[in-house]
Amino acid sequence: MQTVKIGTRGSKLALWQAYHVADLLEKNGIASEIIIIETKGDKILDVSIAKIGSKGVFTEELEDQLASGVIDIAVHSAKDMQSSLPDGFDLIAFTEREKVNDIILSHLEDIDYTDTSKPLILGTSSTRRVATLKHFYPHIKTVEVRGNLQTRISKMESGVCDALLLAYAGAHRMGYDSMIRAELSLDEFTPAVGQGSVAIEAASTLDKALKAKIVEATHHKTTGYRLLAERAYLRVLEGGCSIPVFALADCKEEMLTIKGGIVSLDGSERIIHEVTGNVKDAELLGFKLADKVLQSGGDRILKSIKNALNK
Repeated sequence: MQTVKIGTRGSKLALWQAYHVADLLEKNGIASEIIIIETKGDKILDVSIAKIGSKGVFTEELEDQLASGVIDIAVHSAKDMQSSLPDGFDLIAFTEREKVNDIILSHLEDIDYTDTSKPLILGTSSTRRVATLKHFYPHIKTVEVRGNLQTRISKMESGVCDALLLAYAGAHRMGYDSMIRAELSLDEFTPAVGQGSVAIEAASTLDKALKAKIVEATHHKTTGYRLLAERAYLRVLEGGCSIPVFALADCKEEMLTIKGGIVSLDGSERIIHEVTGNVKDAELLGFKLADKVLQSGGDRILKSIKNALNK
């Protein structure tokens, strides 16, 4: 059987994800090789993702290599994937999801984000996290911090900020659990779509028998249903990295509940709803949630966000 060529970005976290997929393949008797590819998002570190343009900022170069056959699959953080893929590409699998919470990570031990009497500066590159902070914790200041996790930590330690606002999954996978100062509530900090899962992308031309073997080795069915619903929601709201939308689906046996919404850039308005139905209707439930959010004022918030970003 052929060796599966896995394309990945070169950061430590991206490599963790690629080796995780390689391990899943190996357990199923499939050999693999890892190929590192630099993306636009890796090269431009002094500009926010919102300004670069969120579509494919971490994926475009990997897709070029998929199309040319240099790699068979590309491995990404599911939350980095744009809501609609270009023609000729498919997400074929999602690995089992890690804990989805946002966390506050710091080298300082006395971080209390709820203490309004103490100034606190958090580093983040996420508009969703900034807007959510403005809504629930307006006393907290934020500063744009980009780069891989190790780069962000060194920026924090050099005094750029007191702490970082991140996904638990990345910090945990990189072994920084001892620096986690708070695990944030899912009700307040509902995560980005796909947070905690690794997505596997392939060109539509990938050999069907090989594709079936990769899917069997790597795809986690329950996570797949959850992400199908969340990504359907995201697709309707056209939420790229620069739009503060959020959604989280959960499965209990045959039932799926998806909760999500949108928050205005200044944090003044936050709309959130949830819908429940059968897991087999996962995509439909995502569309249904999007409709509910848009109908109750989300369309107006979305329009004002897009206007602000286009200025």
